[in-house]
Amino acid sequence: MLGPWLLKAPERMERFTTVSGVPVERLYTPADLTDFDYARDLGDPGEFPFTRGIHRTMYRGKLWTMRQFSGFGSPEDTNRRLHFLLAQGQTGLSIAFDLPTLMGYDSDHPLAEGEVGKCGVAVSSLEDMETLLAGVPLERVTTSMTINSPAAMIWAMYLVAAEKSGADWKKISGTLQNDILKEYIAQKEYIFPPQPSLRLVVDSIVFSAREVPRWNPISISGYHIREAGSTAAQELAFTLGDGIEYVEAVRAAGLAVDEFAPRLSFFFNAHNDLFEEVAKYRAARKVWARVMRERFQAANPLSWRCRFHAQTAGCSLTAQQPVNNVARTAIQALAAVLGGTQSLHTNSLDEAWALPTERAARLALRTQQVIAHESGVTEFADPLGGSYFVERLTLEMERACWSYFEKIDALGGMVAAIEQGYPQREIHEAAYAYQKAVERKEKIIVGVNEFVSSEAHPIEILTIDEAVARRQREKLAEMKKKRDSAQVERTLEALSSAAATDQNLMPFLIECVRAYATLGEMCDVLRRVFGTYQEPAFR
Repeated sequence: MLGPWLLKAPERMERFTTVSGVPVERLYTPADLTDFDYARDLGDPGEFPFTRGIHRTMYRGKLWTMRQFSGFGSPEDTNRRLHFLLAQGQTGLSIAFDLPTLMGYDSDHPLAEGEVGKCGVAVSSLEDMETLLAGVPLERVTTSMTINSPAAMIWAMYLVAAEKSGADWKKISGTLQNDILKEYIAQKEYIFPPQPSLRLVVDSIVFSAREVPRWNPISISGYHIREAGSTAAQELAFTLGDGIEYVEAVRAAGLAVDEFAPRLSFFFNAHNDLFEEVAKYRAARKVWARVMRERFQAANPLSWRCRFHAQTAGCSLTAQQPVNNVARTAIQALAAVLGGTQSLHTNSLDEAWALPTERAARLALRTQQVIAHESGVTEFADPLGGSYFVERLTLEMERACWSYFEKIDALGGMVAAIEQGYPQREIHEAAYAYQKAVERKEKIIVGVNEFVSSEAHPIEILTIDEAVARRQREKLAEMKKKRDSAQVERTLEALSSAAATDQNLMPFLIECVRAYATLGEMCDVLRRVFGTYQEPAFR
């Protein structure tokens, strides 16, 4: 953390801060923890406030789920990659979708041209989902799907595909990202305005609690907030702030907090500053436990737990000297493990250039396996707990989070704060400050602004050609010829009527999917009812 450049300029020690702006002293002693209480601030692993982990035995009881993010080309291409990774020892699936799918367009839509299968797998219909999941034992393997604005439609496809394969909804498990608020804050892959979008999320959570009890219907995501340039403290605060907004909305829909809160999950970034990241994860558990028990009066201890997936930082990967990304990813993955993650994706060395090749994806998975089986860090719950520095940093991270909560509440909650551009401005300012620090070489990026090499560093690149789009369009046309068009129209009309009421839309979406209505057709119905969103200019 205190890099070599500091040794050349000792006077800068007094001014050193973490990327989040937390002052860092040269040495920490018990004097830095005079306001620290073990029972209040830590507790044992598996006990409130879960600072030291949500399980008593942590990784001695069960390793984290190794869940490599995978998706490219056609459903057939990604199905082969999923089976390859399972054969390499991966213990859970994670599916990425292409940009047209993320934006609610079918592969044959004019706006999909040039993007089909490029940044994830193309899925337009139940037929595509069935192909994507062919041969996957859905009752035994958990599946995470990174989809947001059309999450309810894609999840409906997954559920019907599972049903047709003979899997029981009561037995399948996995996670739907389904976090639309962070789209308005950071990633910008939205379709509908905030309120109807929030309604779709709530409908998914309510339906899951009643019909698919082992599923995590939302993964409240700070990852993309961090990728957009936030600090660790902002990532923590805005993610948990989004979580508070979802809890409020689901309670308003009529569910008691303990009916759904145990299945809420989170998704955090694992960035370069190892100690800061560990402190962030520990603070996240502590803050969320207090929020659920004190603010929402949750009585079930399972509702207090902050369960999270971590992914190493895509924004930290460099196109220059890409092999260096292996070291970055290993440090970031170690931070996630030391911080107590429940599942983990490690980025591949080539992802600053393209989607990962099979070889690079396997090396990324092996990075997790080396940490799990060779490093020894899995033998202890919260190995860094008790460190004067880590405990102080955890307290500082927690205090920054509560400070942001006060500001968000004063603005009327997270939706109101987003509509006023508050988190967006905070992230923009943090990203600008970070970039200026890089340009001034106050922040060293190896191979980019220091230790630069003119030597070429060739790597293998995975390319997706336009043949994928052509095949997808052809399959979609054939599927439309075979389906019962009258039944499709009936289900889409029922969806339109229900969208104009306050009925839960999941049953209507599932009926559309069973009739082989496409993703684009369902989204077009909702576009007509809900409208579409265009972000205003914020000052």
